[in-house]
Amino acid sequence: MNESLATPVVWYDGLAKYQQQGIAHVLATIVAVNGSAPRALQAKMIVTQRSIVDTLGGGGLEHDVVTTARQLLNGEMAETVSKEIKLKGAEISCKGPTEPAKAVRRDAVYTKHYPLGAKLAQCCGGSVTVMFECFNVTPPMSILVFGAGHVAAALMTVLAELPCQVDWVDSRPEMFERYLINKISTSTASQTAAIHKNGQAQAAENQSVLYHLPAHIRPHIDDEPTDFVRPFIEQGGQRFILIMTHDHSVDFELVRTALDTVVANSPSLDRDLTDSSCSSISMPYIGCIGSATKAKRFRDRLIQRGYSEKIVDQLVMPVGLQVGGKEPMAVAVSIVAQLLQQYHQASL
Repeated sequence: MNESLATPVVWYDGLAKYQQQGIAHVLATIVAVNGSAPRALQAKMIVTQRSIVDTLGGGGLEHDVVTTARQLLNGEMAETVSKEIKLKGAEISCKGPTEPAKAVRRDAVYTKHYPLGAKLAQCCGGSVTVMFECFNVTPPMSILVFGAGHVAAALMTVLAELPCQVDWVDSRPEMFERYLINKISTSTASQTAAIHKNGQAQAAENQSVLYHLPAHIRPHIDDEPTDFVRPFIEQGGQRFILIMTHDHSVDFELVRTALDTVVANSPSLDRDLTDSSCSSISMPYIGCIGSATKAKRFRDRLIQRGYSEKIVDQLVMPVGLQVGGKEPMAVAVSIVAQLLQQYHQASL
C-alpha cells in the first residue's frame, strides 16, 4: 500500500496512521539508558520503507536504528545477525564450531544495544538499548466490495473492527449519504463522485473529512465499477473480492472481469484452458452474493461463454459460510468468517 504525501511528525500520530492504512512499519523504543544519551527512556520513533516519524536523537544512533528497522521490514536481518554471531563465535574459540546462526523473526520483538562512542561517531559516552517492534509485515486482508446495500452496510460494521483494508464501490451517491459527516442533499452528494475521480491522493485527503467511516474503509462512487477489478488483483498478494450490487447484470460483469484478469495474469493461459492447467493459477477469493438459482445461472452462462469449469468452480457463490440466518448482519458475519478462515489458512 502506498503512503500518502503528508508524513506525521509525532510518533503516536504515525503509529495511528500506519496501523489504520495497513502500511508495514517498525516502532523503535529506547528501553534502557546508561549514562548520557540524546533521548530519555521510552523515546520512540516510527520507521517505514519511505519515511521516519519522530526521532531518537539523530546522528549515528538514529541512522543505525533506521537501517536496522528497514532490514527487519525487508527480511534482511537473518543474514546480518548470522554473520555477527559467526564472527563472535570465531573470536571466542577457534577450536570448536561457531554458534549456529539465528534468524531474527519479524513477528517477534528484537532489541539492539548501542554504546554511544566512536563507532557511531557520537561522544555522549553512555549507551542505550532499542527495542524494535514490527507491524503489518504480513499485509492485512485487502478487500474490494461492490455494492452498498443492507448486507454491505452490515459488513462494514464488522470490518470496521478488524485489521483490513477495504475499498467500497457503488455507483449510487445516495447509498453513502448516511455516512456523510455533514448531511447534504443527494444532488450535492452526487458531486462527491467528482472528488473520487480526481485521483487516489485527492480521494484520500477528502474521505476522512466526508465520511463517518474508519480510515481503512475507503468509499468510491463510480459508474464503472469494473475499472476497480484489474488494478486490485494485479497488486498481488491475498485478495478478496465481494460482489453484492443491486443489479444482477452488474454482478455478472464484475465476475467476468475478475476471472478474465486472473487468466490474463497467468502466463500462456486463456479462459478456456484445460482443467489440468487451471491448478497453476493463483486465484483471489471471488465471492458473489445470491441464491442457489442465481449461482447456477451464472455458472451456466460462464461455461457457455467458454470459461473452463475449473475456473468457474473457483467462484464462491453463494458467498459466506452456511451458518443459517438471512438477516443482513447474519449474512455479513458469515461472509467475514469465511474471509478470515481463508486469510489465516493461507498465512499458515
